[in-house]
Amino acid sequence: MPGQTKLEEIAQRQKKWEEELKQTKCPPGKKFITVSGEPIKELYTPLDTEEIDFNRDIGFPGEYPYTRGVRNNMYRGRQWTMRQFSGMGSARQTNQRYHFLLERGQTGLSVAFDLPTLMGWDSDQPRSLGEVGICGVTVDSLEDMEIIFNGISLDKISTSMTINAPASILLAMYIMVGEKQGVPSDKLTGTLQNDILKEYIAQKEWIFPPEPHMRLITDLMAFCTRHVPKWNTISVSGYHIREAGSTAIQELAFTLADGFAYVEAAIKTGQDVDDFAPRLSFFFNSHLDFFEEIAKYRAARRIWARHMRERYKAKKQESWLLRFHTQTAGCSLTAQQPENNIVRTAFEALAGVLGGTQSLHTNSMDETYALPSEKAVFIALRTQQLIANETGVANTIDPLAGSYFVEAQTNKMEREAEKYFAEIERRGGVLKCIEEGYFQREIAEAAYRYQKQIESKERIVVGVNDFVLENEKVEIPILRIDPEVEKEQVRSLRKLRERRDNDKVKRTLENLRKVAQGTDNTMPALIDCVRCYTTEGEICDVLRDVFGEYTEPPLI
Repeated sequence: MPGQTKLEEIAQRQKKWEEELKQTKCPPGKKFITVSGEPIKELYTPLDTEEIDFNRDIGFPGEYPYTRGVRNNMYRGRQWTMRQFSGMGSARQTNQRYHFLLERGQTGLSVAFDLPTLMGWDSDQPRSLGEVGICGVTVDSLEDMEIIFNGISLDKISTSMTINAPASILLAMYIMVGEKQGVPSDKLTGTLQNDILKEYIAQKEWIFPPEPHMRLITDLMAFCTRHVPKWNTISVSGYHIREAGSTAIQELAFTLADGFAYVEAAIKTGQDVDDFAPRLSFFFNSHLDFFEEIAKYRAARRIWARHMRERYKAKKQESWLLRFHTQTAGCSLTAQQPENNIVRTAFEALAGVLGGTQSLHTNSMDETYALPSEKAVFIALRTQQLIANETGVANTIDPLAGSYFVEAQTNKMEREAEKYFAEIERRGGVLKCIEEGYFQREIAEAAYRYQKQIESKERIVVGVNDFVLENEKVEIPILRIDPEVEKEQVRSLRKLRERRDNDKVKRTLENLRKVAQGTDNTMPALIDCVRCYTTEGEICDVLRDVFGEYTEPPLI
């Protein structure tokens, strides 16, 4: 960084430049702010980064504090994993889509589940009516999971599963599919979202109260440490917090606060931080403000590394690494002029790459209407391949490091996140903040401000509040799930119940109840249930009876 004399000289020249700038006309009332509403200065200089120490704050890729990336050679050594959020209708339809994507160069699978599966309801449960297979694939039992991965070797693919409340059950099914393929659990690789805290904060797909949910998560963490060591046990998810309307800083702070809460919960059960922390991963949103997003990722790595080393006394370098998946922002996509979403997604994906993501999902242009069509998914995947192979951005590591603007934004992100951490601690911690609605109010207020900016045209959204086409007609194919999918799923489920060993099912459920009422790890009992084709709904009903169901308190 420049010496003091040089900084004084820069300050004098900047003052003169600012005086001249006042003579330059700008649009009256125009505000220069990020997507999150943060003000942006006209110009950034060494004066904005004078407190930065290169070795302490920036450093080298693969070295503490990992601001520049978690691997020393980053994409030169290995490209990010290219995923598409897939899963629709029946298990057979999803299996067909997976083969379609793998044949076209996708390098990892990402499973989307329908609402009944997310909520722990079987397909023939009355509350499932009309929802089976609509927003993802339906999974009632191990039989469905076997069909989904038919012809796909689990020792050759990494799978990410977007499931939270019943996450332990779905992982048990995946383990059993591996067993039937002859793949031992210690060879399985992938990620389970399994982030219940963000459900209470933003997405609202929970089953049990927070305490028993946290027990299921720490049980799973302990089990995987011993038996599924290559599996990422939690993907601490800021994505849904951002989709609910948060700012980038709120996404960063609330996500890392959730991560710290999981670390503390596992330590409280007697687990060694260096045993489980290396298998924690993260999931961030990539919104449209290009530089804000890049700064967010760089700050996230630095904050996590410092807290894990200094606060939680982790000794392994692997415990300090914040590894993350990125998905482009669904909330930035528009129903109007949907082809514009291809461009939006490309910018957002590029920000994720320049921010150092390990895995990336690009949204499809038609996702404001329905699950994506094959053509839209194909374009979204090609977007990643174009970035990787034609833009040159992966040739060097963290190419924006040293930018006065990016480094100043990275520092600001870290400062503001630390303020939120202090406030969360002052209020009694993450669970207390959820109970009192602190996170929910913060996000709601941010979402309200953003919407007001759009309505007043302070913020332009192309095709929505400006550059609008009169009498626009959308002419893109929309994927529609045939209602017959639900009927067939219900028929298959009832046939399964008739031919399985129902006495064995009853015994495994009774054992699960005893384990849930006690203190033993719940994962072995769940695997026993899954092995004999007990359904997800039957398992969740036992746990509901033991743990109770959660009802969100009204927010005032």
